[in-house]
Amino acid sequence: MPEDLGVVEPEEPPFDDSTVPEEKKSYPATKEGDFDKLADEKGWAVDSIYESASAYVADICVSMTSQQGYGTDPGGWLAERVEGDQPALLRAGMPKLCPKWSKVALRALDGDYVWTYPDDTYVVKAKPARPDPLDEEEGPPEIGPGTYRVTGQLENCYWERTSRSGEIIANDFATSAQEITVRIRASDGQFTSRDCGTWKPVQ
Repeated sequence: MPEDLGVVEPEEPPFDDSTVPEEKKSYPATKEGDFDKLADEKGWAVDSIYESASAYVADICVSMTSQQGYGTDPGGWLAERVEGDQPALLRAGMPKLCPKWSKVALRALDGDYVWTYPDDTYVVKAKPARPDPLDEEEGPPEIGPGTYRVTGQLENCYWERTSRSGEIIANDFATSAQEITVRIRASDGQFTSRDCGTWKPVQ
């Protein structure tokens, strides 16, 4: 009887996915869609918490309005938080998606904004360094000589000016106030604020 050699099935070639065309991403015919397309073409990275570049810009727009309501300078708030591709995203996106805050945001990205000072203990310096939120080893915050004011419904606000050796020069505790103004002198060592809020330089 002849030997049964069987039938040898030919092997299928490996699948080459390089020949499959990529599905082209579509964008809605809106200003948000146009901006998202631009951001993708530029390769700008967006934080994973946002669905798109336009969602990031929209969040910044709402947050700047909120910061203004809190008594914080929106430009200063923005400037201390941007990193990576975020300045590029905001420069391109704010004029189209958030015209209300566009000028403030663009000036802030160029370093032109009013710096504000939340509750903390500050070292008084003639030329104070602006804090870098990305620097984890940064020293104590600094503040320059001048007049500063805090406004709002203030309760149990305590502030003090001290010498370089820690002796109190002037201080006050306000159980209730709507506005407090303090003048910090160049000879002061530190300025401390507790439960007062955000101090703004008086122009």
